[in-house]
Amino acid sequence: MERSEIVAITPDEYDVAEIMGGLYGDGIIALKGAFNRDWVEQLGAELAVLYAQALLRPGGAVGRGPKRHYVEIHPEDISGFIDLAMHPWVIAVCKAVLGPDYKIVEIGFDVPNPGAMNQPWHRDFPAPEETITGRRLNSLAFNLTTVDVYENMGPFQIAPGTQWDLPIDFQHGMFPSKEFYERYEQRAQSKMPKMGDISVRSALTIHRGTANVSDKPRPALVLGVDAPDGVNAERHDLQLTRRFEKTVPEELLQHLTYRLVDELEPIVQAHTIEGLMMGEA
Repeated sequence: MERSEIVAITPDEYDVAEIMGGLYGDGIIALKGAFNRDWVEQLGAELAVLYAQALLRPGGAVGRGPKRHYVEIHPEDISGFIDLAMHPWVIAVCKAVLGPDYKIVEIGFDVPNPGAMNQPWHRDFPAPEETITGRRLNSLAFNLTTVDVYENMGPFQIAPGTQWDLPIDFQHGMFPSKEFYERYEQRAQSKMPKMGDISVRSALTIHRGTANVSDKPRPALVLGVDAPDGVNAERHDLQLTRRFEKTVPEELLQHLTYRLVDELEPIVQAHTIEGLMMGEA
């Protein structure tokens, strides 16, 4: 798997002010063409196999609404994990927003299948005090689509700037009251990335998946990263085998929160989002 030429840039060459301004402002930024299409096609083929396996395993694929699943995986399940985690832009974003001691805590993927409905507007987890009171982001979610996204495929929608909304009347701290929906819909931006693009967002920015009325699934890889005081590792079970650990560069190992195992164990996913199961009423 080969990355595109853009990775010749070093992390220090990306504009910290631009990164910070985007994530503290809109709550989402992106890099076009971070990987070439061959790299992404290989990733897509690997995720398709992992998805089929997860659907056969109890608890392997967690529902995120009708015809939607989330699957948490192991870093070594995909051949491009090191490429992704060590991409200069990914490193630059993590250092700028989360600090030099950031920790990768999650790797997985979402699959909105044909027939998936609009999700309710939501956050991925309740906002921590560091954000509500301290006005600081201490976690990020990177996304990488494995297909070119078109309007009929249920593109991801986000309401820019809402990572700072106080969770007043939010059910479970994650689901805002429907009286706020008009505001989110006025702000809504539909994201239609192409193969090779990467985006990163605050998972606290209000967002939703939309209805997939096409005949194709829309898989997207998810990489979750925390600042040192983030607690999202508690929701996940990042594992490395001893043999794989030996292949990971030391500069990446120091940024992984993981459990060392002799053989990979099935992941029992601890982060379910019950409010998404029925879709939008």
